[in-house]
Amino acid sequence: MAYDFGALEASVAAAVGGDEALACDLRTAFFEGVRNYADLLSRSRCDANWKVSAHRLKGLSASFGAVSLMKAADFALESVPGDPVALRRVTRAIAAIMG
Repeated sequence: MAYDFGALEASVAAAVGGDEALACDLRTAFFEGVRNYADLLSRSRCDANWKVSAHRLKGLSASFGAVSLMKAADFALESVPGDPVALRRVTRAIAAIMG
C-alpha cells in the first residue's frame, strides 16, 4: 500500500497556505472524519449503511489526496457488509496515513 502522507500534507498546504494553525485544524478534522467513517463502516451490517460509510470514507480521502485509503474504501464498496478483508484494507490504509 502506498504511503500517502505527503499527498495529505500537499492538500492541506494548498487549502490553507502558510497558516499552520488552520492546517493543524484541517488535519485534525480529516483524521476525526476518517476515524468516524471507518468506525461506522466496521459496525455496518446492512448494505445501505455499508455503502454510505464506504462512500463517505472514499470521498473524504479523495478530497485530501489519500489515495491508498480511497482505494481501500473503493474495495469496500465492492464488498459485502462486514467483509474482513475490506475492513483490514481500510485499517491498514488509515494506519499508513496516520504514521
